[in-house]
This record gives sequence, structure tokens and C-alpha cells, in this order.
Amino acid sequence: MASQVLVAANRGPLSYALADDGTLSARRGGGGLVSGLSAALAAQPEALWICAALSAADREAVRRGISEPGVRMLDIDPAVYDDAYNGIANSVLWFTHHHLYDVPREPVFDAEFRRRWDSYTAYNQAFAEALAEEAAPGARVLVQDYHLALVPGALRELRPDLRIAHFTHTPWASPDVLHMLPDDIRSRLVWGMLGADQLGFHTAAWAAAFISGATVDDVHGVADGFVPREGHQGGVHHRRLTEDGSYGEMRFTGVGQYPLGVDGDDLRALAHRPEVDDKLAALRAEVGDRRTIVRVDRTELSKNILRGLLAYRQLLTTHPEWRGRVVHLASAYPSRQDLQVYRAYTASVESLAAEINDEFGTEGWEPVLVSVQDDFARSLAAYRMADVALINPVRDGMNLVAKEIPVVSEAGCVLVLSTGAGAYEELRQDALTVNPYDVTATAEALHAALTMPEEERAERTKRLAAAATTLPPASWFTAQLEALGG
Repeated sequence: MASQVLVAANRGPLSYALADDGTLSARRGGGGLVSGLSAALAAQPEALWICAALSAADREAVRRGISEPGVRMLDIDPAVYDDAYNGIANSVLWFTHHHLYDVPREPVFDAEFRRRWDSYTAYNQAFAEALAEEAAPGARVLVQDYHLALVPGALRELRPDLRIAHFTHTPWASPDVLHMLPDDIRSRLVWGMLGADQLGFHTAAWAAAFISGATVDDVHGVADGFVPREGHQGGVHHRRLTEDGSYGEMRFTGVGQYPLGVDGDDLRALAHRPEVDDKLAALRAEVGDRRTIVRVDRTELSKNILRGLLAYRQLLTTHPEWRGRVVHLASAYPSRQDLQVYRAYTASVESLAAEINDEFGTEGWEPVLVSVQDDFARSLAAYRMADVALINPVRDGMNLVAKEIPVVSEAGCVLVLSTGAGAYEELRQDALTVNPYDVTATAEALHAALTMPEEERAERTKRLAAAATTLPPASWFTAQLEALGG
């Protein structure tokens, strides 16, 4: 049966496990976004989520014809998938949008890059063809993230009747960094996105960056745009260059901001499950009556964990009165360990935490309690006991942890937030904001946070929690769906 509402994303709402006897079982995915999207789709008639088969068990389920209602997995060749996901999405587009290149050495766009780009194109084409096959006439399609940036344009060619949206969960590169990409590749990326009727970003800054990068004469056409302002949507008028050298009809792609928030009730319920209570008791036994500075991140290069640890070390150096009286709970979950640069970064985080403990620790006090295990229950326990939340990414699409901790913190917490976080636009008035590169200023912000009067801390936390829950995942999804009409 053709679907009226479709979501396309690299990762789906479930995965499969293969038992020794060959039995396959489905397991629902976790996380606020997956839960919110699943709830929103459940309310839509004939909705379908299209995703990639990520594991051998997932691919086996596709081969056997096993599926769950409302989900279609695509069995994409593992080599093509690896090239597209690791070789382009995570090694090129992620680095471009987060401005992470070590410019004297990177990037290098050679023949190997173009081979991988061909895989990225094939990966996107597979999603476009599946969407075209499954969509009812005039259906609404919401494509998710930088992994699938070419899907809107490819799908537009296959099914011009569809209403297409694309949401980017990362920042969008500034024009000068975007133009580091080869001209033809940059053009394909931009014009792939412009195949959508509606583009969404977490912040006005990321939306404006896309429009600024798109509205120049380009290999595949010409475009003219206007940036969004308070209460208004931006957009891009564009004409595509056709094969005969003429320009096609004028089209319009709306560009708006949809700042994803958290579902406060769901998050609080998760944070008070018995397994979280057990983790909380264990952490309190380790921490004692000391103050806590909490951070929870993947060991992603953009999260700026190393400078956060350096700021904590400087706090203990310049404000020795905090020695023995504060503990830094740092959850740094390994990310993308199949890429060497990420393995090295994870090792550096562990090494620096050990150095701080060796330098300042005493028999009864370990200054940094670092965890590199993916333990969501421990993270929620840390949220509940946070006195200070340290969120200092160099560049981040949103950073939901900045919104989650104030919602869950039991005694109220002070948010130390970098200007590079997407959440900065919404939360800056009630956070202590810092330049993510300024270790000294971050150390002083931590000191100010630790010494803030309880009444002020409680009031700031209340306002932060209200802002954080303004657009929970289901509402965030619905707002984009409504922007497509129907």
C-alpha cells in the first residue's frame, strides 16, 4: 500500500539480532528523536520509515523478507555503504559542516575521494528510488540529515508530484568552508538539497549559512535567496541548468528553523527508572557531598572535550579552594571508532583525565570520574546530580544534552554553554556563555557557576527547562510536516 507520509534516515527505529539458531528478532531503537519520530509517525495514516540495513542481521532480515509494520530497510552493498557513510558523510561532510579540517593537511580531494563520492551518490539514489516506489501521489516525504543530502534532488526527478522536506541535524558550513569542496561536488550537494520544497535547520544561523552558500552562480544553475528573520521563513528561488544549456522553470525552496527540544515528561520518567536510581546511588557513593560538574558527549571531535578538561585543570590550579570539593563527571562515549582520528581522540581524552587525576588527586578524592562506556542510565543519573553542566562544543547543530540536563537536574544546575552550540540561540540568556577556544574564560565560568547563589541557580534552571521543552520531537516533526501542506 502506498504511503502518504514517509521518513528517510540512515538509521531506523529498530534493528535486528541474529541468534545462534538463525532466529531473527527485532529490537526498537532508543533516544528521544527516534521515540519522537516514531510517536509522530504512529499518528499518521499509511506512514513509512525507510532506513539502511546497518548490520549483518539487518541485511539478513531484508533478504528473508522479514519486516516490521511501517519500516522498510534497504540492503545496500556493505562496501558502498562504508564508502558513503564513513568515506563521505562522516569524513568529508561532517568535517566540512563542523569546520574541523586541519587545513595544512586536509582536505585532499583525489581519485579515491571521487570513487567514494560515487558510492555516496549511489547510496542516496537507492533511498530516492525506494521513496519513489513507496510514496502515494502527492505524499509528503521528510528526509533526515547530511547522509542523504542528495535525496531531495534525485527524488524530485523521479517523482515531481511529491512534497519533499529535508532536515539537517548538523550545522551548515559557512560559504568559505563550503567552497573548499570541488566546484562540481559542492554544486551537486547544494542542488541536491534544493530539490526539496522545504529545508529545515536547528537555528537561524545554520539556515542563513545554507542560503548564503547556495545563492551564487553555480555549475548546475542560479539561485537567489533571502535569509530568515524573527518570525519569518527564508528561502531560495532557483533555476536549474538543463542538459541543453537552458535554464528550467523557477522553483522555490523554503528554508526555516526548527529548534528541536526534548519531551520533558518522557525524559523525567526515563531518569527515574530503577536502573537509573541504582547508578545514582553508586555515583553518590563515589562523589560524596562534593559539587559536580557534568558533561555527557560522544568522543566526537567537535565536542571539545579536551579543552573542557583543560579548563577544569585550570580551575583547580587558579582556584585551589575547589580541590577536594568538586568532581568532574565526564561521560565520553566512544564514537566512530572505525576511523583512526576518532580512536586517537578517545585515547587523548582518557590520557588527559588520568593526568589531571595524577596531578591533583588524593587518597580520598579523584578529581575526574571519566566513563568511556555507552551507559545511558549512568548519564541520566549524572544529569540528576549535576550542579554545573559543561557544554562547550566548537560547533554543534543543536546539542540536546544542553537541554536535557536542566530538565532532569534535581537541585538545579548552572549551564556553562559555548557560543558554538546550536542551543546557544535559545539558552544563552540563562546560561554562562563562553568562547569554546578560551580555556581561561571557561575555567572562570566554571568557578562562577560553582559559586552562584542557589536561588539564582534555581531560577535559571527553571527558565532553561521551559526553553528546552518548547518544541519536543513530536511537535518538531509535525511542524515540518505542516510546512509541506496537506
